[in-house]
Amino acid sequence: MTDDAQAFAARLFDLARTGDTAALLDQIDAGAPVDLADAQGSTLLTLAAYHGHADLVAGLAQRGADVDRISGRGQTPLAGAVFKQHDDVIRVLLAAGADPDAGAPSARQTAEMFGRALPED
Repeated sequence: MTDDAQAFAARLFDLARTGDTAALLDQIDAGAPVDLADAQGSTLLTLAAYHGHADLVAGLAQRGADVDRISGRGQTPLAGAVFKQHDDVIRVLLAAGADPDAGAPSARQTAEMFGRALPED
């Protein structure tokens, strides 16, 4: 990957972390890969979910992001949202078809660890 491509990817990951929905979705709509992943296997959706950006999560899912993509740590975006207790993101991901039993630990297992129930339970 060229330095310019690495800088562009880093900018996209930063937009996902900070929740700049308009800027990131504009880049996706212009052709950036919706399932772009960093060196740890975290996708744009994973980062947006972990940082609590429900609108961005919804926009990425609507554009075809894999809601069950497992990161290098074995977790899905849903498990990250459960861990961080972002209930609005959890609801968006479940509505987009995320599997609460995917990954290790799964979102369901993560919720149980914290004595919580998923919104569907």
